Amino acid sequence: MSKPIYVLNGPNLNLLGVREPEIYGYDTLADIESRCRTRLSGTGTDLVFRQSNHEGELIDWIHEARESACALIINPAGYGHTSVALLDALKALSIPVIECHLSNPQTREPFRHHSYVSLAAKGIVAGFGPIGYELAVQAVLAMLKA
Repeated sequence: MSKPIYVLNGPNLNLLGVREPEIYGYDTLADIESRCRTRLSGTGTDLVFRQSNHEGELIDWIHEARESACALIINPAGYGHTSVALLDALKALSIPVIECHLSNPQTREPFRHHSYVSLAAKGIVAGFGPIGYELAVQAVLAMLKA
């Protein structure tokens, strides 16, 4: 079996479905994980799906992904706008990195228009709600085939 795709989720995403549903929707993080697993069904590729409110734990998982993953999808949430440490960890990866956001940060407050994570990402999926994670998985699968 090939290495899994890591999907890492940053702070407050554990509150999906109840926190600002007018922006983030009503799907929970478990719903999104289920969507991703369904998308991978029959591909022979597994998924490691995690969430943390702690920057250091996300960094540890990124380090783990260096050896254990075939690609990384990350929704850094608020850390995308603030964390040079996440950027530095992501820059150490030789696997594809996709940045994923439920909302479109470019249509929100000005401080959300910049993402450090984008500097290390092969691509960005934003503004499509929960289906964006499925699009990110599809993009990873296409990159791995190429």
